[in-house]
Amino acid sequence: MIAATSALNPSPRNGEPDPSVVARAREIVESVRGGSRTALGRAITLIESNAAKHTPLAEEVVRQVLPYSGNSIRVGITGVPGAGKSTFIEALGCMLCREGKRMAVLAVDPSSTVSRGSVLGDKTRMEMLCREENCFIRPSPSSGTLGGVTRKSRETILLCEAAGYDVILVETVGVGQSETTVRSMVDFFLVLLIAGAGDELQGIKKGIIELADTLLVTKADGSNKPRTEAARVEFARVLHYLTSPTPGWKPEVLTCSSLEQTGIREAWEVVERFHEITRQSGFFENNRKRQTLDWIEDMLSQQLWHDFIHNPGIVAEWPDIEREVLAGNLSASTAVKQLFNAYTIHHD
Repeated sequence: MIAATSALNPSPRNGEPDPSVVARAREIVESVRGGSRTALGRAITLIESNAAKHTPLAEEVVRQVLPYSGNSIRVGITGVPGAGKSTFIEALGCMLCREGKRMAVLAVDPSSTVSRGSVLGDKTRMEMLCREENCFIRPSPSSGTLGGVTRKSRETILLCEAAGYDVILVETVGVGQSETTVRSMVDFFLVLLIAGAGDELQGIKKGIIELADTLLVTKADGSNKPRTEAARVEFARVLHYLTSPTPGWKPEVLTCSSLEQTGIREAWEVVERFHEITRQSGFFENNRKRQTLDWIEDMLSQQLWHDFIHNPGIVAEWPDIEREVLAGNLSASTAVKQLFNAYTIHHD
């Protein structure tokens, strides 16, 4: 069952937040904007909470950071297992931080089915990057969310931007699920691949390749260099037949070695060129606006589903209808009609 999205829950006083909540939120936002990583971490924990008592404050914090958000380049990174996403992010992050950029890494891990917490521990896999003062790393559990992106990732991005981070990297689990969710919240989508694994598509769905603004073949070092170059040529051939997800932009295929620190600079230059081109064309701003509308639709869908499954009529009728469907006595379409009727009768 999907939990309710806090941003849609009504506030007290006919939509007006309590003055004490406003004041407390202002304190949190000021601490976040002051550059405190501890304050930022606590603010993210607050908005990730599903506890009803945290909802009003979380909503108000998000509302207050909106004027200070939007001033970053948002990059989504996914890839096949073993492609070295964390190693690449560490190499890229260290390079950018040493050049004076402030970078936040939102590393979304698979969740433990028992504790629902993150189990990969990106902070232990990015030891060098963790030492950079200009970097903030936040591992978050995916909690089974499609595409490996937490339900509150968009709010987390806003908080990081308000804290002054000008590069936001969103690393997804990359297990072959639909990555359309991360695509809907970032500006640039990077897919990491490896060579020499038999089928060069390596189980990556065509749909994910179609979402990519750039493909990056990793581990281009030592004796593996010829294989990575061959893979680059093969992927470039694939892209030739696909439509670019971004008007006016032709996706590229690059190679890199995080071990030898080669190709990292070139990969980032592609991101910067993409940012410049899409800003000049107007696509960047229009895409951000469209993503905001997508965000509303996504939250609305979650809220409606939550309200539906917690409706007294649904709670009462669901077990019997489920039993009848499994027994073959009731079709799925008829079951839906009966559930909807039960919802309508008991709807406030």
